[in-house]
Amino acid sequence: MDPISNEEECMASVEEALQIFGGKWSFLVLRQLFKGPQRFNQLRRNLDHISTKSLTDILRHLEEHEIIRRQVFPTVPVTVEYSLTDKGKDFQTILVEMGNWARKWGKPRGIDLSEQQE
Repeated sequence: MDPISNEEECMASVEEALQIFGGKWSFLVLRQLFKGPQRFNQLRRNLDHISTKSLTDILRHLEEHEIIRRQVFPTVPVTVEYSLTDKGKDFQTILVEMGNWARKWGKPRGIDLSEQQE
């Protein structure tokens, strides 16, 4: 395979991944579910400022792409629990690498560079 078509294929794959995981809330929902299965209201509480509609939308989106599993328990009232599929769990290695990159190359936290110029 020539380098140009290999690069184009790689970029197409990255674009596809970004379509699935590109939203701000996707990463935050995944971070919560890496801790273990959670119910809707648990997720909403743990994600502080997310609206019910936004959480519903992102959960549906991730479920459509088989990143998370929605399990309904026949209780009264009905209990719904969300967890990661194997496909979703596999994304954790990428998030760890993104974190490593950010620690190496990202802006240091808590340092105001404007104070050091005096």
